[in-house]
Amino acid sequence: MTQPIARRFPTPSLDKLPDDIRTRIQAVQEKSGFVPNVFLTLAYRPDEFRAFFAYHDALMDKDGGLTKAEREMIVVATSSANQCHYCVIAHGAILRIRAKNPQIADQIAVNYRKADITPRQRAMLDFAMKVSAEANRISEEDFTAVASHGFSDDDIWDIAAISAFFALSNRIANVTAMRPNDEFYMMGRLPK
Repeated sequence: MTQPIARRFPTPSLDKLPDDIRTRIQAVQEKSGFVPNVFLTLAYRPDEFRAFFAYHDALMDKDGGLTKAEREMIVVATSSANQCHYCVIAHGAILRIRAKNPQIADQIAVNYRKADITPRQRAMLDFAMKVSAEANRISEEDFTAVASHGFSDDDIWDIAAISAFFALSNRIANVTAMRPNDEFYMMGRLPK
């Protein structure tokens, strides 16, 4: 049975989208073999689609002190706290692939404090979770604690920015009732 991509807003048809958005979606489809529902859902508002993915790419695809797997850990942990079904499932799949670990995403989504991660990664997620849930309470002690694990100021900015960006993403996914693609559930679970 085919489920709707998102329940609360119409999903535009690919052939009616602006050329740049259609080209981006087709490139994602070619690379992954399917179109993640977030692309079609957000295409409802083309200007916001462009801004969203520009910021997403700036945060998630760059080199720096955080690995791409660690960036996904932040997304999975904070999205779980925000009860975002779409982001936990979709970014859990990406995390499994980037970490080459079929269990890590489930562990982090359920309780990152008990996950098989390093003390450095736990400190990173502690900071990310505080940014996500109560950024108004971030103190100098929080900066000192995360920096004591070798995170630079730029790394700490990235942790905070990823947490904040995905708070927005989680809320849009929840408001639109965005459904995770079935393909995400098995990605990265079995060796290729």
